[in-house]
Amino acid sequence: MSRLAPVVIDNGTGFTKMGFAGNNDPSFIQPTVIATRDGGSSGSGAPSVPNKPSFLNSSASSNLASKRGIEDLDFYIGDEAVANSKTYALNYPIRHGQIDNWDHMERYWEQSIFKYLRCEPEDHSFLLTEPPLNPPENRENTAEIMFESFNVQGLYIAVQAVLALAASWTSSKVSEQTLTGTVIDSGDGVTHVIPVAEGYVIGSSIKSVPIAGRDLTSFVQNLLRERGENMIPAEDSLTVAQRIKEQYSYVCPDIVKEFKKYDQEGDKYFKKYEGVHSVTGKPYSVDVGFERFLAPEIFFNPEIASSDYLTPLPEVVDTVVQTSPIDVRRGLYKNIVLSGGSTMFENFGKRLQRDIKRIADTRIKRSEVLSGGKMQATPMEVNVISHKKQRYAVWFGGSLLASTGEFHSYCHTKAEYDEVGPSIARHNRVFGTVG
Repeated sequence: MSRLAPVVIDNGTGFTKMGFAGNNDPSFIQPTVIATRDGGSSGSGAPSVPNKPSFLNSSASSNLASKRGIEDLDFYIGDEAVANSKTYALNYPIRHGQIDNWDHMERYWEQSIFKYLRCEPEDHSFLLTEPPLNPPENRENTAEIMFESFNVQGLYIAVQAVLALAASWTSSKVSEQTLTGTVIDSGDGVTHVIPVAEGYVIGSSIKSVPIAGRDLTSFVQNLLRERGENMIPAEDSLTVAQRIKEQYSYVCPDIVKEFKKYDQEGDKYFKKYEGVHSVTGKPYSVDVGFERFLAPEIFFNPEIASSDYLTPLPEVVDTVVQTSPIDVRRGLYKNIVLSGGSTMFENFGKRLQRDIKRIADTRIKRSEVLSGGKMQATPMEVNVISHKKQRYAVWFGGSLLASTGEFHSYCHTKAEYDEVGPSIARHNRVFGTVG
């Protein structure tokens, strides 16, 4: 019996990527947002609206599809949700990579499957992704929704970092296809640095960095505001900041020299952003200057944006590798893989490689000095890999895995779920691990 292509869905804090296994790119890329009439409805795990009596919570708050009413069909997801934000309440079901509102997430998956992918879930196996250190209870909730509400044929929940490593095999800089490496996954809501050894995530060494795409956008917005760019309409300021960040920003090798360049040859480096007022339709223009290199500089000098977090990304990566088992450290330095939209800045990989190499070399020199010249250490090879699939690396890695012949044997089936229950999702068949 010929099987239909598995469905691959990568739900991120900012955007959801969905499509079918075997494809190079996701079929749909949508903001992970849902617009509902009942602004305050909260699924399990989400805080309810303050001072709102429990009897006023609508039936949509239930996590069970069986309790749904007709009013529950009145919602939008993704770009349609944003377009209807004036008359509907926007809700973000995922925060910092973790699902925060299960009712909204179920409804988001519902439209993703039936309205966008237009497939019958019982005819397909599904590959979903999860962030590092995802609680096993979340895997159980996911399995329950997928098998009970959508009756899917099979389900596999993959760790995002492992998929990102697999996606990096498309790069010419990769000499061997290995599942050992350090993944820097930076999206809209959070940045994770995850060490992986032979496909196993080294959970104790994972570090989270509270800087990601959304923070960079806010920083650009503040810079424009402080500089007195009064032409930007208030309702468009966040959109303008985001477009400036995406279209004009790059990583510079030295921030002091870059300031001098702009001061001496401003005409060469300053850009103009042309926009149209979203309400009146009138055109306006904005000068784009230091924002171009200051936005991504937050990763390397976080103190320019906030005094709350001060550790540069290269130091975090070095700490992650140094706290991993000693026998895999060389492999982790040699294969540092970038994943996610916030790693797409020009020269991001080069600057990261240079800074990490400096830290590693300094440590080696110090150990040689402390040994009195008796110890001669082998230089550390540091290699940061960027590739064409970097922006949607996790989804693409999922597409690769789900298109292999063995994928269906990795999946948990509906029959197994009916026999064992949601706890079946705690077990990973590829690596034999239990959450």
